[in-house]
Amino acid sequence: MAGSLATVLICDDEPALRELIRVSLDGRFSFVEAHDGVECLDLARQSRPDLVVLDMMMPRLNGLEVLSELRDDEQLAGTPVIVLTAQPASQEDASRGGASRVMLKPFTPDEISAAVEEVLAETA
Repeated sequence: MAGSLATVLICDDEPALRELIRVSLDGRFSFVEAHDGVECLDLARQSRPDLVVLDMMMPRLNGLEVLSELRDDEQLAGTPVIVLTAQPASQEDASRGGASRVMLKPFTPDEISAAVEEVLAETA
């Protein structure tokens, strides 16, 4: 990755939240954005991101379904995934499903930035 920016795939059906994440990380990463689970999987297979930030509740495929598909895909199974959820009860499901980190909404820009940096450092 020397000389190039790590790619972060942001998958959330709320444009304002995608923008918040992008702005929180801006200048240090390149971005790909998806508005639902199906688009997330398509973009992950095309772009091979270094990290996925994945909302739990989305149309077409929810975060757990996307996470399961990513973990079952040979080429994407090792991709770190930060799952975002507003439901504390779903944290354990996401962890069991293979999430690298689970964050509760709402979060601050500093919290998402630190989580992305930490998860990428753990997988470097």
